[in-house]
Amino acid sequence: MVKEIRVLKGAPCGATWHAAEEMKGLPVEDALTRFGLEVQFVCSADPAAWDPLWGKSPVHMAADVHSAVLKAALKKQDKK
Repeated sequence: MVKEIRVLKGAPCGATWHAAEEMKGLPVEDALTRFGLEVQFVCSADPAAWDPLWGKSPVHMAADVHSAVLKAALKKQDKK
């Protein structure tokens, strides 16, 4: 279960903090899936602004970045 996610750096729109709060009490596997989605719900970037380099909208990019960081943090936590 996720007890807490401490945000050290987050998105300027506040989506990171919102998503972190929503993860409390979820099983870790569910949090890995939901974290990116929660960021997308709050993200204020223009979803229609398609980035030709990444092939994604900024909203989708934000979800991918947040999910990757959560996965990395969990792997780091497992090693402790």
